[in-house]
Amino acid sequence: MSLTKQTSIDRIEVLENGIIQVREISRIMENGKEFSSSYARWTLSPGQDLTGQPANVVAICNAAWTDEVIAAYQAQLTQQTQGA
Repeated sequence: MSLTKQTSIDRIEVLENGIIQVREISRIMENGKEFSSSYARWTLSPGQDLTGQPANVVAICNAAWTDEVIAAYQAQLTQQTQGA
């Protein structure tokens, strides 16, 4: 019996306001067949520091986060805090 663990990003979604949702799957493999799996999820906000993020996530963020998207997101945050 040989157990191995495989981890990969299996979903990257860009929301309307520029937030990026990332899902990572971890698979436990037994003799080449999936025995178990679990997910980890996180979000990234436009303009957020991407240090430590996987290269494919960084590439999507860089493509999605134009100056206009970042400015609109910041304006949305300002509006929310002023309206609270």
